[in-house]
Parts: sequence; structure tokens; C-alpha cells
Amino acid sequence: MKQITKILALGVIAVSAVSCADLDMDSDGRLQMKDIFSRQDRTAQMFATLSGSLPKTTLTYGGSTTPMLAGFSDEAQDANDGITHVVSNWYNGRVSSTSNPLTSKCIDPWDKYFEAIYNCNNFIKNIQDPEIATYPFDENQKNGWIAQTKVLRAYYYWQLVKRYGGVPLASEPYPMGFDYANARRATIEECADFIIGQCDEALDCPETEGLSVGFKWIDNSRSAMTRYIAHALKSEVALYAASPLFNPDNSGKYTWSKAAEITKASLDACLGHGAELFKTSPEANAAINAYDNYFITRSDPSRSIDKETFLESGTRLKIWEFAGTPVNTGMKEAGPCPSQELVDSYDMADGSEAITGYLDSDHLQPIVNEASGYDEANPYANRDPRFYASIYFNGCQRNLDDPKSVIESFVGGNCGISDRATDVRFTRTGYYMRKFNNYKSNSSNANDGYMPLFRLAELYLNFAEAAYQSVGPDQKIGDMSAREAVNVVRARVNMPGLPAGMSKADFERRYRKERRVELAFEDHRFYDVRRWKILDQTDRFVTGMKITRNADGSFGYKRFKLADRNCASSKFYLYPINQSDVSKMFQLSGQNWQNPGWE
Repeated sequence: MKQITKILALGVIAVSAVSCADLDMDSDGRLQMKDIFSRQDRTAQMFATLSGSLPKTTLTYGGSTTPMLAGFSDEAQDANDGITHVVSNWYNGRVSSTSNPLTSKCIDPWDKYFEAIYNCNNFIKNIQDPEIATYPFDENQKNGWIAQTKVLRAYYYWQLVKRYGGVPLASEPYPMGFDYANARRATIEECADFIIGQCDEALDCPETEGLSVGFKWIDNSRSAMTRYIAHALKSEVALYAASPLFNPDNSGKYTWSKAAEITKASLDACLGHGAELFKTSPEANAAINAYDNYFITRSDPSRSIDKETFLESGTRLKIWEFAGTPVNTGMKEAGPCPSQELVDSYDMADGSEAITGYLDSDHLQPIVNEASGYDEANPYANRDPRFYASIYFNGCQRNLDDPKSVIESFVGGNCGISDRATDVRFTRTGYYMRKFNNYKSNSSNANDGYMPLFRLAELYLNFAEAAYQSVGPDQKIGDMSAREAVNVVRARVNMPGLPAGMSKADFERRYRKERRVELAFEDHRFYDVRRWKILDQTDRFVTGMKITRNADGSFGYKRFKLADRNCASSKFYLYPINQSDVSKMFQLSGQNWQNPGWE
């Protein structure tokens, strides 16, 4: 069995989801499916393990966790770029079909998610087999388990498709004797059909409180697959399936119009069942504003406070330690340091654009919107409130209860750019990441936030994109236009709405900036620039800001370009499939499964 490629994990005969100890089995370790499905408690334990492969996002770039992708995109330049490290390997193009830094040093999604899919297939198949599932299960509970498992399986498939493109589809374990020469990679449309179809089947399951896929969260179970998650997944899949990477000529089933239809229905369903953008103002000195407060407030299972988060990563982010500021006791790395391009994306507080583009190819000469009031000698004044919640910048107050705790990112300051590229504790760009960081967090008080995997703001933005692409910025689909959807998101932080009457091209530019700002550091940008096929425009390099303090106490600001990256060619649109798996499948089927450019 060890010689079988990981792709074939869909057919492995094993019970990897549970252990004998968990199920109180006999000491000889024999484990049969009928032993599990003949008892309610054992079946419940096996079901509970199926969500164990949901992402656990961290900044440590190693082990069994999922790496935060900000430093692998144009959102940031990671402070580890000057040493032998996962990010330096990525920046320098040391990526191949035999060694991908994002999979060889961290979790291998190809392996992890196919195994998770097998476990889901195994559960669904066996619980519906009367010769194996001999326990008289309550039908509502059994159907609820099946429905939730279908959403989980759909989610795991989606994690593969986002990274690799089309993958082989199987709704049950391959039978013994299956001819793997017949295995093939499904098309994107087939994958989208399957994933969305699984969500629809789950949504068709009658809702019974606590037992099935419902619009109520189950107490003490943040990983329960609710109807919100099914709708959010449908929305994201439809959006990606319509995007240029997967549908360059806007043809076939998943057109922009179809994506708008699906995303609007999903948005309406979630709003109709109580989903709301988080607007809870923080207590004094707890957070900067409601947006900041949202990202350091863990979603509560009852959703009495947070009605925006549908699904979150299962691991608390240690921003204070692995993306911290040098003035924070116990920090080890500066991690992904926000790029100047990201900073330039934030509007002024009055809603006007500060920077509309660049005059030069190195992004050192910004096109300043003079009417906005943006001052290059005071660049951080009067910006979008999300800027202050997301970025530590020169002169900002770090500890909200201590006005004297000021970030000094100027040359020679307490958080200034280090002259030594190997000094990973100091910023590479002049900025540090603030989002998710509770300023009180440290080694004895880890209270940073969790990465949201699905949240309501994304659904608004997904709909806005599909809608403007299909009917333009101002035409309504149902009761909402693309512009109105964007403006709902902006209104949460009291940002003025985008004006009516914009051309499609102008709206697209503003929409993409809005998506970049609202979803900063949430692992969307990495995939967005790929599905839009603009990777060569965004990821060839990033810039930073070198700040010097003058004798009179004023500051001088000079943009600078960091080293070119070698990770922006078209082959980086998709991950390479491990060459050992590709070779085995070629031997079995005669098909080359490798993604373009990685042969």
C-alpha cells in the first residue's frame, strides 16, 4: 500500500479517523466498521473526527498547520527573506514539482485533503449501509450527520481545487479492484458542480435544531457545518469558477451571471437568518474601532455577539510572537511586513483615493490624488479606519493604554528597518502587521485573534464582483447592486460609499482595492491575483517606506523597492502536483496530470 500514490487515498481501506483508544476497543486493536456503526457513541466520535482537517492557520510555516499566505503575496514582505527559509525559497523561485516550500515544509494539502475526503466518503457510505450501521439511529440525527459530512467533503475538495485546479472526484471509496487507469482529473466545471451540488444536498436536509445542517450554531462546536458555511462555500466556488483563471472567455455554466445569481441567493439566505456585520464598539483602550475589535474577538458558539463569522481557523494566531514588533516582550519575528502597495490601497477618511497608481514601473513615484488632501510629508493622517486597525506605522500608539508606547519605524527607531537582512525581528518595509493583534498579548497572555475562513463581508464582496462583471456597477440584481454591496461593507467603518455612475473599469479598480483592504491578511489576496490572472503585475516585487527623522523632529519619507521576486510567472497560478504522484498516475493511466509549467 505504501507504493500507492496519494491520489489513490480515495480508495485506501483503512480507518484513519479514529483510534482504538478513542473507541474503547479491545486491546488486540481489531477495528471493524460494524463495530463503530453498531453504537451511537462510537459513531458520534467518528463523526467528530471528520472536521479534524479544517485549516489551522499559523505564522510558523512548518509542521501540520496551514501557513498564513500574506508573506507569499504582495500584501507583505516577510522578514525571513534574508535567511534560508520557506519564504526566501518562494521569493527566489526555488519551487518545483519535487519541492514546494508551501507544501514540503508545511502541511501537504494534496495528501491531507484526499485523506480527509476518504474519511468523509467512508462515513457516508457506511452509515447508510444497513448491514454495517445496525444501531437504530434517529433519522434526523443520521441525516444531519450525512448533510454536515457532505459540506465538509465539499470544503476539502475546494481546498484542493483552489490550489491545484481540477482533481479526481469520488463520492464513495473506490472499490477493491478499481482500475486506476480510469481515474482522471475532473474539469473545473465538474468540480464546481460537485461541490455546489453537495452543498445543495445538505441544504435540502430538513432543519432540526442541534441535529442537522441548520442556521443555528451548535453549542460548543465551532466546527459544525451550518447552512451559513454551505452558502459561503457555494458563493466562493461560483466566484472562482467564473474568474479568468478558470473561465477565461466567460462561457459554459459558470458565467459571471451565474455566479451573481448564486452569490446573491447565498447572501440573501444568510442575511435572512440573522447574519450581520460585526459592529460592536470596543471598551475603552481595548481596540481601536469595531473592525479592530472584530479580529481580536473570538466567535462565540451561540453567536450572541459575533453574527459575521461562519467558520474560523482552529488555531489562535500568535501575531505578538511571529509577526510582532520589537518593543513587544517575547516576540521572535517581524513576520509578514505590510507592503507600501497595501498601505497605498487605503482611501482617505472622506472616501477619496489617496494614491491612484504609479508613474514608474518600480512604484517609487505614486500618482497622488491632489483633491484628496493626501500629504506625502504626513502620509498616515486621515486614512480609512481599517488602516489604523491593520497596520503598525511610524508614530502610531502601540499599547492603547499607554500613550508613550509609540512605534518608531524611522531609521534608528525602536522598530526601524535593520541594516542586517538576517535580523528577522525588524521590519523589512517600514510597517508591521496589526490586524489580529491584541496589544496585551504576550507569552503569558496569548489573546490574538483567529483567522476567519468564511465571513459575511466576503459574501457581500463576492456578490459585488460577480454583479459588476455581469450587469455593471449600478444595475440591481434583486434588491442590490454591486456598488451598494461594496458600500455596505464600507459603512461598517463609517467610510463614505463609492459614487454612482462609475465606469466598469473604474469600479473594478476601486472594488479590487476595497477587497484588498477589507480582507487584508486573510489569505484571499494570494488567490485573488491568481484567479484574476494579474500575478505578473502584483508579485514581481513590493516596496517599502524608509523614514528618517530630521533634526527638527519632522520626518522624511522615501519609498524603496525590495529585491525582485521569482514567483510571478504564470506557472505560479496553480501549485505543482508532487512529481512522484504524477509519475505514478502516468504509469497507471498514461495521462500527464502535472499543472502547466511544472513539467
